[in-house]
Amino acid sequence: MNSFNQGYVEEEELRAIGFKSVGRDVRISRNCTIVGCENIELGDHVRIDDYCMIVAASPGWVNIGSYVHIAGYCLLAAGAGIRLCDFSGLSHGVKLYTKSDDYSGGFLTNPTVPARYTRLTSGTVTLGRHVIVGAGTVILPRVTVGDGASVGAMSLVTKTLDPWGVYFGCPVKKLKERSKRLLSLEAQLLAEATGRECSETGVAA
Repeated sequence: MNSFNQGYVEEEELRAIGFKSVGRDVRISRNCTIVGCENIELGDHVRIDDYCMIVAASPGWVNIGSYVHIAGYCLLAAGAGIRLCDFSGLSHGVKLYTKSDDYSGGFLTNPTVPARYTRLTSGTVTLGRHVIVGAGTVILPRVTVGDGASVGAMSLVTKTLDPWGVYFGCPVKKLKERSKRLLSLEAQLLAEATGRECSETGVAA
């Protein structure tokens, strides 16, 4: 065995593992750590690379759309739910948190302490369609990144971001509007995919 290339788990094996749902052309690196497979939905054309960690133990959940890529060393801490919509992507080392302790000193912290002594901020993280998040970025609970937004590397996202902006910084700030040309490229891609599927099945488009 080549210990330097463990490869990917693909559709048939993923379904047997017990994910909530698995689409077509899905690949997850064998080096990933995933907790709560039964709470994770995977669309079509999804790839999750080496050393990612996804924690979706109940009541947590993860919904990953189609044409989604998660690069190596990402963390999805999905105790309060994470949704990655179609054509979204995470670059290396992105961290998504859906729960966070109170850092003011007014409460105790960490999960070894009974809940009555702590105060958590908790809420779903949603990345809209065509969102791309740069390497090393951290996104905190109760954040929605609107459709078409891009977030530059090493940013800190603590609040909801409007659609079709280019954002960067710690904390993140809007730099400019993002081009919507990629929507026409999406239409071309989906038309090609539909035509290919019809050709394979012998059904007219």
